[in-house]
Amino acid sequence: MFRNLREDIRAVFDRDPAARSSWEVLTCYPGIHALIFHRIGHWLWQRRLRWLARFTAHISRFLTGIEIHPGATIGRRFFIDHGMGVVIGETALIGDDVTLYHGVTLGGTSWNKGKRHPTLEDRVVIGAGAKVLGPITISAGAKVGSNAVVTKPLPAGATAVGNPARILDNSPQSKEREAQAEKMGFSAYAVGRDQDDPLAKAIHGLLDHAAETDRRLSSLLRELDEQGVKCDSEVQAADRFDPKYLSKIVD
Repeated sequence: MFRNLREDIRAVFDRDPAARSSWEVLTCYPGIHALIFHRIGHWLWQRRLRWLARFTAHISRFLTGIEIHPGATIGRRFFIDHGMGVVIGETALIGDDVTLYHGVTLGGTSWNKGKRHPTLEDRVVIGAGAKVLGPITISAGAKVGSNAVVTKPLPAGATAVGNPARILDNSPQSKEREAQAEKMGFSAYAVGRDQDDPLAKAIHGLLDHAAETDRRLSSLLRELDEQGVKCDSEVQAADRFDPKYLSKIVD
């Protein structure tokens, strides 16, 4: 247990630049306190001392604001930053080097017995206020953005944001589309590129396409007019398309 505690304290230094000393971490970090209580409670739970295990978890919740069911399985170097409002259910499985921020819920979606809480594989990061619900697997290295609601599995290395959570597109093709949109004088993303909601990206992409189509039609009409070809004068002119304004209201 003391070996695990040393690793847990070292994990705080690795992931929190505000940490200054081991004594400060040991005495002032509720995530460390909750983890110590949980390791005791989980030991009791495995030996079928269920009431005592639950009472230990209850004391931990009262002192730290973090509720971890003693039946949950937690790996090494687990870090809860700030911690207030974190809830981890009975059948949750958490791998090594996982990070949770305050307000995270690893909850269930069923009252049935058996596996009903999430599995977080190694190096997963769950942002503040996010909810991961049901017996789903968040694969190694995945990240969940703040206040996201995840009810479906995430592949390894993915980043999910929003409610319901959607996976961000970080492919080379996505970067090429961004560069092409910028050449047209209109950014497809309009907000922080690494944090934009994928639904907003899709809408911005459609706006980009519409803007380019509008530009091409205008060019074509000019060419026809220069060649002496007259278009139907009875066609009612549409309102001027302003993609930048539409992008702004979508954001």
